[in-house]
Amino acid sequence: MAYNPLSQELQRKTIAITRLAALTSTLRPFPKSFRFASPKSSDNMSTTTATSAATTEQGDKPIEFYTASTPNGRKVSVFLEELKAAYGLQYNARRITLSKNEQKEEWFIKINPNGRIPAIVDNSNEGFKVFESAAILLYLASRYDKERKFSFEPGSLDESEALQWIFFSHGGIGPMQGQASHFISSAPEKIPYAIERYINETKRLYSVLEIRLNGREYLAGPGKGTYSIADINAFPWVNGHKTVTETLDNWPSVKAWVERIRAREQVQTGLKVPVSA
Repeated sequence: MAYNPLSQELQRKTIAITRLAALTSTLRPFPKSFRFASPKSSDNMSTTTATSAATTEQGDKPIEFYTASTPNGRKVSVFLEELKAAYGLQYNARRITLSKNEQKEEWFIKINPNGRIPAIVDNSNEGFKVFESAAILLYLASRYDKERKFSFEPGSLDESEALQWIFFSHGGIGPMQGQASHFISSAPEKIPYAIERYINETKRLYSVLEIRLNGREYLAGPGKGTYSIADINAFPWVNGHKTVTETLDNWPSVKAWVERIRAREQVQTGLKVPVSA
């Protein structure tokens, strides 16, 4: 008999239809009470899932936080307190005695090879270690600020803006004001040129903040801004302005910004960490 390709194709389709009929006969219909979720319900479910993930990410393993009563340490303690209030994040604060060079001991160098505070060990993330204050803020925000209460959507213009002000403070205000404090209070001899240089540079950087905060409440975010890690990163240094200037009267927008942040309950608590011995 001659080969007929159409006949072969018809046989294949007949077999496929027969198998499909046999499969569907075993399926049970949805109950009458079943309803597909509406788009609004799906959105609510996603929000609930995000909130749940934010509060359970840590489990029962608190973050170990190594710090001292310095502006860089207070950046992290303030943010940890904000995360604690917002999400229930738990942490243990351990005071590092800088006067005894505890930060240079071998056990601490294994946490931060640079031998500086602050540093954290995240026991809920395989004991992951993070050092450098701004890096710690960014890590905590990416892992625990699931609802973006203190940070911005990754890749957004708001995030880029926040990063600019974080790096401005981390590379400018902190180092310059820190050097001013050293030459004023800790240097073995008074060097007028060094003292004047670092005080003036710190004041110049305050003026940059004044330009940014004129007509705004916070450093980053739309409109007048949103309280975020960009503010938390700069605030402890400017809050300690008396090292270089008795008042902030020359920078009224900066002064109002400092007072606005300092009024937050979590900030007040974070500034007291670590608890005095």
